[in-house]
Amino acid sequence: MTAGPFSFTLGFETTKAPDTVAAFRSLLPLASKIIHVRWSGEAGWIPMGDLDVGVGAENATSYPHPGELVLYPGGVSETELLIGYGHVNFASKAGQLAGNHFASVIEGGENLPVLGKMLLWEGAKEISFQET
Repeated sequence: MTAGPFSFTLGFETTKAPDTVAAFRSLLPLASKIIHVRWSGEAGWIPMGDLDVGVGAENATSYPHPGELVLYPGGVSETELLIGYGHVNFASKAGQLAGNHFASVIEGGENLPVLGKMLLWEGAKEISFQET
């Protein structure tokens, strides 16, 4: 994953969230913009509108830890990808959400707080995902 000026290596949760990992991999390569969350605390998110990723709740959490990636497959709110860099209480204007924890940053995590502050104070950054 590359976000702003930083590169990160991700590890997939293939045992705990196999359907979500497969759905995410089907989107690769993926390029978008990441913005700071509005209601969820210290995280960045990628809004994906009404994209149907074809999965339900799987390894779901409302409190992802720093470096955890969660995919909310839609429902009460739009489909979205959230990446925590600090304390997160995943929510939307409709209330509490739980997203599928499907991947975690395993290299480069020390740059997540810096990226988060950049998103907050500078705005949207380019983000891309690809398998190597």
